[in-house]
Amino acid sequence: MFSCLSYGNFGCQKDEPIILPPPPETLSVKFYLSTPDQTNQFSPQETGIDIAKDNNFQTINIHAEERYQQMQGFGYTMTGGSAMHLMKMSAGKRKALLTELFDPQEENAIGVSYLRLSIAASDLDEKVFSYNDLPEGQTDESMSHFSLKEDQRYLIPVLKEILEINPEIKFLSSPWSAPIWMKTNKASKGGSLLPVFYDAYALYLQRYVEEMAKNGIDIDAITIQNEPLHPGNNPSMYMEAEDQAAFVKQSLGPAFERAGLKTKLIVYDHNADRVDYPMDILKDTEANKYVAGSAFHLYAGDINALEGLHASFPQKSLYFTEQWVGAPGDFAADLQWHTQNVTIGASRNWCEVILEWNLAADANLEPHTEGGCDQCLGALTINGDQVSRNPAYYIIAHLSKFVRPGAYRINSNTSNKLPNVAFENEDGSVILLVMNNSQEETHFNVAVGGESYVTSLLPGAVATYVF
Repeated sequence: MFSCLSYGNFGCQKDEPIILPPPPETLSVKFYLSTPDQTNQFSPQETGIDIAKDNNFQTINIHAEERYQQMQGFGYTMTGGSAMHLMKMSAGKRKALLTELFDPQEENAIGVSYLRLSIAASDLDEKVFSYNDLPEGQTDESMSHFSLKEDQRYLIPVLKEILEINPEIKFLSSPWSAPIWMKTNKASKGGSLLPVFYDAYALYLQRYVEEMAKNGIDIDAITIQNEPLHPGNNPSMYMEAEDQAAFVKQSLGPAFERAGLKTKLIVYDHNADRVDYPMDILKDTEANKYVAGSAFHLYAGDINALEGLHASFPQKSLYFTEQWVGAPGDFAADLQWHTQNVTIGASRNWCEVILEWNLAADANLEPHTEGGCDQCLGALTINGDQVSRNPAYYIIAHLSKFVRPGAYRINSNTSNKLPNVAFENEDGSVILLVMNNSQEETHFNVAVGGESYVTSLLPGAVATYVF
């Protein structure tokens, strides 16, 4: 209520109150959009969604009262090469980039909440190494020569900087290979873990968790072996399901238990075409008691196969730990495939963690080991202080910024035309990720919280709505 003194006479008597019309209604819905032509790349929209009137459009109905898995986080793998490129940036530029990636509060940040690390070298390190490399013929079952010195160069310093920005971030770590003196072929590529060294390798992994903790880095979970059925990478190690079960129940599980470690043990960490692998381990009751869940990639198989594993072992967590984008990248195709199969597909199939592959490489797709991946496009390309953002950056951003750890996946009806997934955060906000999988612009409604909204997407477009 205002007086004529404030606004002039306008035909009213002095001090006679007047009532101003209410401001036009504004929607509180946030709407972030990516389009195949890249005119929008996770871009906030000021228009494009409204209160729905009567129409015949398809409706996505969201039912927050129907809850599924609780989410732990979204992110990437911080390879040794990623850490190297970050630490070679100037301090100011690196701080700005890490804030953009990991700050959960910064308006222009994408809020990454989970990272995968390699235990010793992955194939995207400068060289192959373990934490206990010895001259040929020597062994060290007591781990007296164990050392994280290689990780002290780049990885541990950058993780400490990330923890200053987001102390709640979680880390999962995966080994590509045991030290070669523990293996059948005494080589970094291929070979298997010798049973005589099961206890030594369990101590090696125990020491890793303990030494990282001494550096202020708590490891939330480890997978037993990265891609255990792919011995052709460098480094790599072949491990059948029965061998993994034996290692877990005989050595690793008991070692972590005796040491009082809370780090979770996650089995498999390979493609969705072999759900029988983790299934067989979980059927082994002695191994099962030490196992918190199973991890998957999607270079083979169908993401929907995870539904059967969840149905058989609903108390065990599912993790989606890796999917690469091949260089040079195809924004439209990568956005559509990864959104449908990874961020939507893995979420709707009970995964609590969803990670794309390496965070960063340079313009030459380096570093990588001899025989390692030479076509892995990072979410970021870093050349000195120059940074460009690639498809995986935007694919993860569509969920990581808004779906916070502790959120629940909730019920939403889906279709081939409009694949989608919905979440509810602890603060009550509802997040919907949806993609137009058709060849034409599609109008649709979203019914949530007693209100109905109308919006549209161009073919291949991806949007996150925050209600």
